[in-house]
Amino acid sequence: MASRSLPQRAVRAVGESPLSERLARAQELAYGPLIERVRRSPLHTDVLGHSLHPSLTDVTAGCWLGTSLLDLTGGSESRRGATLLAGFGLLASVPTALAGAADWAELSGTERRIGAVHGLGMDAATFLFAGSLVARLRGEHRLGTKLAVAGNLVVAGAGFLGGHLALHRGTARRTSMAEDN
Repeated sequence: MASRSLPQRAVRAVGESPLSERLARAQELAYGPLIERVRRSPLHTDVLGHSLHPSLTDVTAGCWLGTSLLDLTGGSESRRGATLLAGFGLLASVPTALAGAADWAELSGTERRIGAVHGLGMDAATFLFAGSLVARLRGEHRLGTKLAVAGNLVVAGAGFLGGHLALHRGTARRTSMAEDN
């Protein structure tokens, strides 16, 4: 039997962690009433045949990646564009997070624990980008750049966990296998 790769071992450790389970329970308590409302909203639909959440993540992550690309390559003349992208990413993160939370509420076991850590990571990234936006609006562009880069690093890790859930574990699927044939 081939040994597991480092990313596979990391996902397995997160999925089996008692700390991840405690985190999931805490999130359930904190967000439970909001999640129940979102589960009955258009953000949690089966009309696409898959979850809306992965599609929404592209908008949020794209804005935030664009922020850092402008910061690191565009010079001072790109500050306004980077600030706008950071702000649009924050706006897009709201429906993205709500759709993801509604999906997460239907998970159990390992998937639920991995989703809880994914959600915590994305919450941390959102706070980093909020700090980045505030710093930029105060004229502290260097700090804003640093916070955005840190946010994108967190997005990469949390996004890996979310991608594992959606693509490897199939949690984004909304149709049954019989409907696909």
